[in-house]
Amino acid sequence: MLMTQQAAAPGPRTLAEKVWDDHVVVPGKVDENGEAGPDLLYIDLHLVHEVTSPQAFDGLRMAGRPLRRPDLTIATEDHNVPTIDITSPIADQVSALQVETLRRNCEEFGVKLFPMGDTDQGIVHVVGPQLGLTQPGMTVVCGDSHTSTHGAFGAIAMGIGTSEVEHVMATQTLPLRPFKTMAINVSGELADGVTAKDLILAIIAEIGTGGGQGHILEYRGPAIEKLSMEARMTICNMSIEAGARAGMIAPDQTTYDYLKGRPHAPQGAEWDAAVAYWDSLRTDADAVFDREVNIDGAALTPFVTWGTNPGQGLPLGASVPDPADILDETEAVAAERALEYMDLTPGMPLRDIEVNTVFVGSCTNGRIEDLRAVAGILKDRKVADGVRMLIVPGSMKVRAQAEEEGLGEIFTAAGAEWRMAGCSMCLGMNPDQLSPGDRCAATSNRNFEGRQGKGGRTHLVSPAVAAATAIRGRLSAPADLS
Repeated sequence: MLMTQQAAAPGPRTLAEKVWDDHVVVPGKVDENGEAGPDLLYIDLHLVHEVTSPQAFDGLRMAGRPLRRPDLTIATEDHNVPTIDITSPIADQVSALQVETLRRNCEEFGVKLFPMGDTDQGIVHVVGPQLGLTQPGMTVVCGDSHTSTHGAFGAIAMGIGTSEVEHVMATQTLPLRPFKTMAINVSGELADGVTAKDLILAIIAEIGTGGGQGHILEYRGPAIEKLSMEARMTICNMSIEAGARAGMIAPDQTTYDYLKGRPHAPQGAEWDAAVAYWDSLRTDADAVFDREVNIDGAALTPFVTWGTNPGQGLPLGASVPDPADILDETEAVAAERALEYMDLTPGMPLRDIEVNTVFVGSCTNGRIEDLRAVAGILKDRKVADGVRMLIVPGSMKVRAQAEEEGLGEIFTAAGAEWRMAGCSMCLGMNPDQLSPGDRCAATSNRNFEGRQGKGGRTHLVSPAVAAATAIRGRLSAPADLS
C-alpha cells in the first residue's frame, strides 16, 4: 500500500478521511472560484471480471499502453459463468465471448486470472478477502458496484465505470473528489435469529435508497463490533443499495484474526508493522461526520423486502403496505407500481406470500457462514413441494470447505440444488434465471424488476429466512418451523 509523505490533515479525522489522506498522490487544485478539483488517489488493489473489463483492455491496446501494475490486478470469472456442467462449453454465445475475451486479455497483459474450475475461482468480492488480498487501509476498486464489500476491512472500496477501469489499468491512480461521511451507529446486540442481512435491510429502509448518496458510510457501535468478518462484508456489500459510494468498518482483532495466515496477508515483521498501522485506523473521538444515523440493533427482527428496490422492506411480521397510507407522493407512486409488478395486495401479511424459488448465494450471502446457517435449518428437513432451491457457493474454496463439513450432503438430501461457484441467480447474465411470474426469496442484493430474469419477482432475505422459506413454501423465519 502506498504511504504518501504529505502531512496529515489537521484536526480529528474519520476512518474514511484517514485512508483517503494516506492515498493522495496529487491534491486537487483550487480554481479561481475557490473550488477544489479532484484528488489523484493511488489504488492498492484492482479487481477485474469479464463484464466491465473488455473496453478498458481495448483502450490500453489502442493507446499502446501496458498495464501499469499487473501485480496489483487480479481477475476472476463470475457473472457469466454457468454453475453446472462447467467443463462443457458455455452455451450462451454472449457469455462465452465475454469469458473468452477476459482470458485473452489477461494472458496478453499479464493479469493473474482464476478461470472456471480453478480452486480459487469465484465471485470477485469473495475471492479478494479469502486470499488476503483485501486489507485494512487499502483503496480497492472494481468495475462492479458491490466492491463496497471490501470496506468491511477498513478499506475505501468502490465500484467504478469502464473509463475509470482503464485509467486505473494505465496509471494505478484515480481522480476523485472527497466524499461526505456518514456514521451509522448501531447500538445493542442483534437478537437470536437476526442477522447482518436483516440489519442492512433495516438500515436501507430507514435512510432510503438515496439516503447515502455522495457519502462513505461508516458502520459503528456495539452491534457492529460483535459481527464476524463475513457478516461485516454482508453489511458493507449493500451500502451501494443505500446510494452510498462506499461502506466501511474499522479494523479490529476480528479483522486481524480473519486475515492472519491467508496467502497474501503480511507475515512476520511485516505483519506486526501492518497491524500497528491498522490499529491507527479508527475514527478520532472528536471527528465530525456530515451526518449520523442511530439504529437500535436490539429492536430488530428478521427483515424482508416486499417491493422492487432494497429500501422497500419491512419486518417479516408486518403486512404489505398500502400506498394510500404513504404520505410522500413519490414514494406512494413507487409503492403502487411495485405492488402491481410484485402482484401483491395491501394488507396481506408478509408471511402469507408464497414462493416457488429460493436462491442462496451471491457476493452478499454466499460465504461459508451463510451456508452453515442454511444447512443448520435444512438438516433432516425437506424443501417444500413445488419449490426449487438453488444453493450456490461464492467461490470454489467455499464449496470445498462446505463439502468437507458435509453441508453439500445436507443440501442435496433436503432437495436443494448444490451448484458450482458464480454469481448465478443474483442477476440475469447466466443460465440461472427466473421465468416470468416466478417468485423468489433471494439472499442476493437487488430486487429490481427483471433483476433475476424477465418478469421474475424477488424478495430479499437472509440465509436463515431463505432456508425456512424453502421448507414452508412461503416467507418464513426459522422460528416459524415446527
